[in-house]
Amino acid sequence: MEIRETHRNEYTISTDRNKLHISSIHKFLANQTDWANGIPLNTLKTSIENSLNFGLYYKDQQIGFAIIISDYSTIAYLGDVYILKEHRGKGLSKWLINEIMEHPNLQGLRRWILLTDTAEWLYKKFGFTEIPHPEFYMEKHNPNVYNGIK
Repeated sequence: MEIRETHRNEYTISTDRNKLHISSIHKFLANQTDWANGIPLNTLKTSIENSLNFGLYYKDQQIGFAIIISDYSTIAYLGDVYILKEHRGKGLSKWLINEIMEHPNLQGLRRWILLTDTAEWLYKKFGFTEIPHPEFYMEKHNPNVYNGIK
């Protein structure tokens, strides 16, 4: 897949997996989120290797991230979206989601999925809505999967 990069002042969004600072992504996800708390480094690496990743950088520092899990024809899952606190409030999350939604390999999909309990206002700007029929939704969820895994 072609690597895409966009720039805004001293910020860059890139899909180049080789630019990702895996240790800083891991530090944030494993220690500062509810959804990936305790995620093992190897689990994160495997996830990144098998997904489309969007790194957000200030100069050379990784300050944000988002991951897309997709078949690139019918469905995409948007996950692990974050921007470091000191860079919030600058329109970067909107820019990041916009770059994801405009990615050429993610066009014409039947369904986008995301799970969030924060920033619903952001995702609604891009057409995400609450599930109209939650009774159709099923999941197998293990919130303790990372406990005890190194």
